Amino acid sequence: MAGRSVLGQLWRFGLVGVSTNLVGYLAYLGLTHAGLPPKVTMTCLYIIGAALSFVLNRRWTFGHTSAVSVAGVRFALAHAGGFTVNYAMLALLHDRLGWPHELVQAMAIVVVAGGLFVAFRVFVFPVRVAS
Repeated sequence: MAGRSVLGQLWRFGLVGVSTNLVGYLAYLGLTHAGLPPKVTMTCLYIIGAALSFVLNRRWTFGHTSAVSVAGVRFALAHAGGFTVNYAMLALLHDRLGWPHELVQAMAIVVVAGGLFVAFRVFVFPVRVAS
């Protein structure tokens, strides 16, 4: 849908992101408090959150109607990058520097979300311009 403005997409992306990441972060806090390791917990929740994000963002945020297969592969690549950044932040800031993992994960959510919005808009769900 070519008529979706950047601000509209950003607004919808933000609604999806805030709601899914809030639930995911609360689950992260609960699971790590129960004794699960931070990186293992983040990995499991990241996969669940990414799957939900694809369903919600593809049509509603970006109005994407092209082939699911192409978008799915690109989505997986974008999230592989996001996961790598998230994991690296936990490994460096928590494991090596001793920062509280709760703070690092909260920061990672914001950092990764910014990168994913750009990747989704430009690479995963690009707007097709009629020639």
